[in-house]
Amino acid sequence: MFDNIPSHYLIIGTTIMAAFMGTFALFVRLRAQKKPVSAKKILIPPFAMSTGALMFIFEEFRVAPLQIVEAVALGLVFSVILIATSKFEVRESAIYMKQSKAFPFILVGLLVFRIILKTLFADSLDVGELAGMFFILAFSMLLPWRIGMLIKFKKLQKSQIIA
Repeated sequence: MFDNIPSHYLIIGTTIMAAFMGTFALFVRLRAQKKPVSAKKILIPPFAMSTGALMFIFEEFRVAPLQIVEAVALGLVFSVILIATSKFEVRESAIYMKQSKAFPFILVGLLVFRIILKTLFADSLDVGELAGMFFILAFSMLLPWRIGMLIKFKKLQKSQIIA
């Protein structure tokens, strides 16, 4: 599929795309903090992202079992950071994400880390394989984070009803 395009062009193109997507995600998250949260808003991103797993239909995106374990492990480590920094607050009887000064830095840090990893592994892994690993890493980070957010949200929601 990518045989006619030199790999360094693919690496540069996907890195630029990742930077744009990361910037977009940052602005979306910062804007979302101004609106009340709901269970639906918490759960939509993992469901929407899960469609990306269709990439594994194509051979060039498939990764070895050890690479899957590595990507999942790294994603879980990153999710712990995101879970720890995601907090809710009640304002005007609605639940909002608490604005965290650390969140933009965490997102930018994760993006920079991703670019560094991509640069380091670009010579040893195929571009498609690398894309598959980063999808697995991102999904392994997003799903536990959102489940953690949902648990915190439900606890706060329940305590608000009781109070």
